[in-house]
Amino acid sequence: MERPADLAAAIDAAAGSLIAVLDSASSRHQVPPTQLRVLTLISGRPETNVNGLAELLDVVPSSASRLCDRLEATGLLRRVADPRDRREVRLVPTAAALTLLGELAERRQRAVQAVLDRMPARMQHELLLALVGFARAANAVPEQQTDSAVQTA
Repeated sequence: MERPADLAAAIDAAAGSLIAVLDSASSRHQVPPTQLRVLTLISGRPETNVNGLAELLDVVPSSASRLCDRLEATGLLRRVADPRDRREVRLVPTAAALTLLGELAERRQRAVQAVLDRMPARMQHELLLALVGFARAANAVPEQQTDSAVQTA
């Protein structure tokens, strides 16, 4: 089966629509998007420190530290000493931050579900299969990379 020439453009447009739906669901929060991103990043990475956060955000450490200062001031973030190395400071989301992220995830899922409910069930199923396939392909290591890695080993 031949791939439609505009498939990539259609996916890009759909991604834009999805982002708009998710952003709309997120807009009711008082926390700016960048701070929500920081909370999401650190909630999934318990070993994160300011330097690690700066790398994840692709910003200088001083900018990441200022973001953390603002989150700490609002009670959404704590800086705690690493029990293995007391000189190291880890970033930990507070219970309030985790509640906020949970509420946000629920709101976003409801917004996406509202869009899905406007689609026929068959199209929803086809979309599910396509998204699973897309995720697999996106996460697969291209053969060229594995071949070159074997050659250099």
